[in-house]
Amino acid sequence: MADRLQQAFALPDPFADPGVAEFGLVNAVFPVGDCFLEVVSPTRPDAPAARYLARRGNPEAAGYMAIFQVDDLPAARRRITSLGVRVVWQADLSDIAGTHLHPADVPGAIVSIDWADPPESWHWAGPRWRGGRPHDAEKGGLTGFVLAVDDPAAVEKRWAEVLDTPPADLGIDIVRTSVAGTDGIVAIRLDRPDSPPAEVAVGTVRLRN
Repeated sequence: MADRLQQAFALPDPFADPGVAEFGLVNAVFPVGDCFLEVVSPTRPDAPAARYLARRGNPEAAGYMAIFQVDDLPAARRRITSLGVRVVWQADLSDIAGTHLHPADVPGAIVSIDWADPPESWHWAGPRWRGGRPHDAEKGGLTGFVLAVDDPAAVEKRWAEVLDTPPADLGIDIVRTSVAGTDGIVAIRLDRPDSPPAEVAVGTVRLRN
């Protein structure tokens, strides 16, 4: 699937992060302008991603995580705690930190609140993105996504509380899922100004440039 997306959107070569083996995964991290599109595949049946695919009823692909970068990580973590949101995984390195939130507390996807120093760097994307943005990084980015959930109004309120920003200001459209209990990201909008328009459907996710 990673090869298919790379070809369709003329993406640069991805980085494979060995650290995701902790979650029973292999991955491919593609830079998209100043953002990143990560494709993960489970390597064992008890991996959370494998269970998620089974729950979605589509073994090929589903969108399940959204990562947001913040400037003030301590404030974001205090807000998360005050809202009663559980943290399922946390990492604090010298140049980056990640905080994965429990999907039962923030429905629709696994939300991660991350911080990077310098802000233009991204440790998870490999050596080229450590210490700053590569000089030859391409333009564009990810401009938004569509989240399908059982109760759009309640989920919109919750995401606004957790992110301290209205979802509309983040480019998130929240719609009602057609199948109860199968919440997830169903569409992703890319901005690839130097690449031709393209649209690809992979499993339950549609990606469009």
